[in-house]
Amino acid sequence: MSKVFSIFKNGNYTKLFLANLTSQMGTVIGLTAFMFYLLDRFSNQPSYATINEMMFSLPTLLVFWIIGVLADRMDRQKIAIYTDWIRAVLSICFLVSIWVGWIPLIFFILFLRSAVQKFFFPAEQAIVQGILKEHEYTTAAGLNQMVNSLFMLFGSALGAITYWTVGIEGAIIVDTISFVFSALLLHACKIPENVRLPNGKNKLKDLQLSTIFKDFNEGMRYILKNRLLFSLVIGFIVFGVVNGGFSVIPIFVLKYKLAPETYEQMSVVLGIVFGAAVLIGSIFASIIAQKVKLHKLIIWGLLICGLFIVLSSYTESLLIYFSLSFIVGLSLPFINVAIGGWLPKIVDPKMMGRVQGWLDPLMMLAQTITLGFIAVTFQTITTIEGLFWLVGGCTIMVGIFYAFVLPKYDKQQTTTSSEQNVQEPSVM
Repeated sequence: MSKVFSIFKNGNYTKLFLANLTSQMGTVIGLTAFMFYLLDRFSNQPSYATINEMMFSLPTLLVFWIIGVLADRMDRQKIAIYTDWIRAVLSICFLVSIWVGWIPLIFFILFLRSAVQKFFFPAEQAIVQGILKEHEYTTAAGLNQMVNSLFMLFGSALGAITYWTVGIEGAIIVDTISFVFSALLLHACKIPENVRLPNGKNKLKDLQLSTIFKDFNEGMRYILKNRLLFSLVIGFIVFGVVNGGFSVIPIFVLKYKLAPETYEQMSVVLGIVFGAAVLIGSIFASIIAQKVKLHKLIIWGLLICGLFIVLSSYTESLLIYFSLSFIVGLSLPFINVAIGGWLPKIVDPKMMGRVQGWLDPLMMLAQTITLGFIAVTFQTITTIEGLFWLVGGCTIMVGIFYAFVLPKYDKQQTTTSSEQNVQEPSVM
């Protein structure tokens, strides 16, 4: 464990880590509270809860073609800072829209805020790649997974408590403060110029539409040429389906099947159970990833996760459902830590923004389609059980696909890297 936390000796990484932590904290609290607000005020319209999730994924389709290009062409640190400040302003607008009470305006503000947020992750991930050493990538991925698990553990509870005590307005104020604090932390980072501007200095006014699309297409060609990277990208499409389904399934299964009278309280308990499982899994995954081939962690994580998601559809007991969810939570970090630690090793730092600019849109497109399908068909065509089969089945399928392709491409990648290292002359 000492090796895991030694990464915090890097001051820039510590500030980036804390900025990401505070930004996520506010977002989770605000969005969780808003989910409760929708289910409480519009309990007969479950589609609102699904549309709320769509407002997180749909904006990707509007900005996907430019986010990665800007992360590679412009100052990555400034991009991350500006996204925080803009989201803080939009959070105030979100608060005003709730006071007005017009649902289309509320969802529109959420759409804009989510669109701005999409610029943050490619820039932040590219910075992390630049300030860490290769052997620290998996450690950083493990820490990110641990942070996510903490939000799973406490996020729903904090969102619910905030909503019950100070209302949706208080939750949005926390959201706003978190973005401001994150921006200040990012501003305090001392990032080397070659990390902030890996492709040299460029001005926004000099970026023509033709240049943007050329860089965007270059990112696509880069992915297609790397078979290992391309295989991982295919999996991200299925992950979008899984994320889309899992963003609403837990609350739906509690409200409409297992605990209709106490679903709010039980969702908090489920968040604690699931978050604790992911936290434990993150710790073990971070340690095991140093000793086991990453593709094995991904494959077994997917197969176990998918199997227990499918099994969750058959239970009528809260206790059994929580137990199965705990196992799902344990398996997820092995997938995320392995992929998060693998990508920076196989992607050229000068291309990281454009690669990330492709991953998020593909995943969010699948997530949006899934949420749209659920919004239209839930309670009319599809059932709770059907949603579990969809998500679990997709997870198992991508696990089987990876079992066939990842070992082969991993071996080829390792062989190619070894040959390049042998050919490169050593410098005394």
